Amino acid sequence: MQPIKVYADRRSQPSRAVIIFCRVNQIDFEEITVDLFKSQHLSAEFRKINPMGQVPAIVDGRFKLFESHAILRYLASVFPGVADHWYPADLFTRAKIDSILDWHHSNLRRGAATLVMHTALAPFLGLTTSPDAVKQAGKLLMQSLGRIESVWLKGDAKFLLGSPQPSIADLSLVCEIMQLEILGNDVRDRFLGAHEKILIWMDNVKKATSPHFEEAHELLFQVKASMLTNAAAANQTSEPSTKLRIASKL
Repeated sequence: MQPIKVYADRRSQPSRAVIIFCRVNQIDFEEITVDLFKSQHLSAEFRKINPMGQVPAIVDGRFKLFESHAILRYLASVFPGVADHWYPADLFTRAKIDSILDWHHSNLRRGAATLVMHTALAPFLGLTTSPDAVKQAGKLLMQSLGRIESVWLKGDAKFLLGSPQPSIADLSLVCEIMQLEILGNDVRDRFLGAHEKILIWMDNVKKATSPHFEEAHELLFQVKASMLTNAAAANQTSEPSTKLRIASKL
């Protein structure tokens, strides 16, 4: 059986979720890097894989699939070695996991991704930012973190829905929250510091998927270090070409 092809950029939180899932469940795959910062996701070649021009995407034989949640559902359902807790056969539990994944895109992801874009990535790449977008994204992110704690991490729940083991929803949401690392420790802690249940839950997911979780996030921490270093250097100069030089170094 040929390994599946996973088209991904590890700076992308959904890409990391798919890669970690494959590693943890020993799914044979070939990782093909699609560099978002070089706009490779917009190339004609990649659009043959995903016409939407986004990562991740997979190719399994003749079958092509994009959207990370759809990919995770597919992998959990098709590969026999995947443990049931990731996407249970029980339809009631599966439906609840689906509801979390659907909620994720319009709430947690919209808040976290927009905040990271306008606070860190846009300034880093010399793109236009919106203070209003930052304000609204921060508000939505805080609301989303609160909802996760009050709805799906009740009591001493180790994972979402009170499960003793992680599901694809746990993995997807935690990878999303990890993107806040790019903002730096102070800003990250401003959002996560008051959410003890979130921090404990994230640590549980990391431990359950170790060492693959750490390995998949190495590039994210490299980007974080690079951005913080270059931001400090940029603050010490007023040369107009600074942002262009910074963007070229990453």
